[in-house]
Amino acid sequence: MCERDIFTSVKTSHATDLVRIDRCEIACVEPERVAAVLERLPEPRVFQDLSEVFRVLSDPGRVRLISALLEAGELCVCDLAAVTGISQTACSHNLRLLRSSRLVRYRKQGRNVYYSLDDAHIRLLIDVALQHVGHAEKAGQSDAR
Repeated sequence: MCERDIFTSVKTSHATDLVRIDRCEIACVEPERVAAVLERLPEPRVFQDLSEVFRVLSDPGRVRLISALLEAGELCVCDLAAVTGISQTACSHNLRLLRSSRLVRYRKQGRNVYYSLDDAHIRLLIDVALQHVGHAEKAGQSDAR
């Protein structure tokens, strides 16, 4: 009798690392349950918009910009560049991307441009992500013991 391996190996970014993933040994779909979940899911466009927000937030420099704005409330591009260690040119480029995703807003005062977070949801999003990262780090530390 042949035993079936219910795990599949996948290559990760490191050439020597193989990660085994779980999957169903027997394919069986529960149509009622699937229909109930599908009924509660948002429209595909919502997922597209959400993935775009995460794509924009996937850059550490942009996350630093948002974190600086979380702490300061409002900063001009010069100050944001100094706080984050990003050049003013790169700052402006990243702020334009954040603005197009409605994560930050700006106002002009004379020759300076001041940026702030677009709304409180961004603070909540970053706070939850920071909690997740902290939780994952703690879990990794306890696994190492």
